[in-house]
Amino acid sequence: MVTKLKEGVYWVGVVDWDARHFHGQELSMRRGTTYNAYLICDEKTVLVDAVAEPFQGQLIANISEIIAPAEIDIVVANHSESDHSGALPAVLRHAPDAAVVVSKRGAESVEGHYHRPWNFRKMQTGDRIDIGRQELLFVEAPMLHWPDSMFTYLTGDNILMSNDAFGQHYATALRFNDQVNQDELYEEALKYYVNILTPFSGAVARKIDELLALGLPVDVIAPSHGVIWRSDPLQIANKYKEWAAQKPENRAVILYDTMWNATRRMAEAIGQGLAEEGVDCKLIHVGVSDRNDALVEVFKSRTIVLGSPTFNNGLLPGIMPILEDIKGLKFKHKLGAAFGSYGWSGEAVKIIEKHFEDSKIPLAREGIRCKWRPRSEDLAACRAFGKALGEATKSD
Repeated sequence: MVTKLKEGVYWVGVVDWDARHFHGQELSMRRGTTYNAYLICDEKTVLVDAVAEPFQGQLIANISEIIAPAEIDIVVANHSESDHSGALPAVLRHAPDAAVVVSKRGAESVEGHYHRPWNFRKMQTGDRIDIGRQELLFVEAPMLHWPDSMFTYLTGDNILMSNDAFGQHYATALRFNDQVNQDELYEEALKYYVNILTPFSGAVARKIDELLALGLPVDVIAPSHGVIWRSDPLQIANKYKEWAAQKPENRAVILYDTMWNATRRMAEAIGQGLAEEGVDCKLIHVGVSDRNDALVEVFKSRTIVLGSPTFNNGLLPGIMPILEDIKGLKFKHKLGAAFGSYGWSGEAVKIIEKHFEDSKIPLAREGIRCKWRPRSEDLAACRAFGKALGEATKSD
């Protein structure tokens, strides 16, 4: 169903209720997603962003409710990733003379995806296109979250079409932020930020400052996923600045995998010690938990406690993906600690500590090991370990 944002400006995107993974199988989506595309009808007709290729027919049908797709004069591709650009070939079959507006880096990436001799127009920050009563103003946004990313601002109506920035993987029947459950909205907005944008937090903060310095009035922020921010739209920009600072709460998260529950019992005892010190914590068995949700807890927490039994002189394979994520997402202002059980060689704790070193996360204290199933004295040592971690978590 087409939704009007302002007079002559329409959402023509698609709701994907069934989507459960994104970036291949990398990112979980418990509440589906939307692929947002925006149609502007002025003296020139403009389509800003498209949808994923499987939904190209629905996009064309939505556009056709407003105008004949052949009347499109300009297609803006703010970012080339195929969830936004997959329907471009279908759109340009209907409107073969349309200009394809991209960032300087987007000229390379869009052509690299589709290998078509489209009429590309390259934009950089401050460039404008007159479309009649209004103009399109372009702001390059490299690493939010690809080098080719760009924002499109519609003057007059004061709409910022921000592509991947300020979005959420959140399928909803209604289009605007004031129409949906606020707890769900911010839960999905934070999960989106943590799992996609955390490594680029410095660029996020700088770009928001740059955008605000332009002095552009913003009545609507229209991202490419999730709901559109029309009620106090800059609230999400302010949240991004807060998240970009990566100031954790004085809490801990214990992430572990286990074979015969020895490491689990250690995790529980460490958690008891943290609680005795008044530090809230969550225990997450990564072998049976959603990794992307676990990373949200890592983002929130000051202290990351990782545990694994020694397996084949290394770690249980189930814990490896989250170790790679912690390194790749470049979390800041964290403390780390390692623990694990073993029967023979016992390398796991040192391997985890090396991962912390590679992730530039200092150790709160040296890790703790337990041979075979923990005895009462081993669990007491784990509780003391947890209390020490609690003291470190609360320290400046």
